Amino acid sequence: MKKALLLLLPFAGLLWVPLYNYSNPVLFGFPFFYWYQFAWVPVTSVLIWAAWKTERQS
Repeated sequence: MKKALLLLLPFAGLLWVPLYNYSNPVLFGFPFFYWYQFAWVPVTSVLIWAAWKTERQS
């Protein structure tokens, strides 16, 4: 169950578009809409690794 919650975080964070459908703030010239999605790439990688470690230990 813990593993499923870890894997649902990026799904919910990226599927709910009104959460990040804004232009500001801008980071390195990228509007919020784009850098929010880019930020999820390493976060999702860490969450997948954590879910894998949780499954492997149980």
